[in-house]
Amino acid sequence: MEHPAYHGPISKQRCEELLGKKGRDGTYLIRESETIQGALCLCVYKQKVVYTYRILQTHTGYFTLQASTGVEEKFFKTLKDLIHHYKQKNQGLATRLCRSLKRKTVQDQPLPCAAAIVHKEENDYENVDCGGDYVVVLPD
Repeated sequence: MEHPAYHGPISKQRCEELLGKKGRDGTYLIRESETIQGALCLCVYKQKVVYTYRILQTHTGYFTLQASTGVEEKFFKTLKDLIHHYKQKNQGLATRLCRSLKRKTVQDQPLPCAAAIVHKEENDYENVDCGGDYVVVLPD
């Protein structure tokens, strides 16, 4: 899945920890459902509570939020379209979606002492002061 808010198969508890750390109403993430294989969960934070909405994909490839009884089901061609719709006010969620909690990837994580590395074209490596004797090898 290629969506910045997608966190994969994290638990409900881990989801609540992540959103609770951010602590801002309207912050959301998407995770895999723990109970329904192939379903996703849209989790949104509001006033110290995480509300979870199940996202189902139809056999035709459209996405829908599992709605309460009596609420008209809406279908979206893409997950991005679904998110865009629920960023609008008064769409039936506890609060509108405001900002995604993006999953940190290995590429997003800073390398130790990255700020201390100074790239010089003529050198293959440099000594870097990281509290010890380390040599950082720079890529070609």
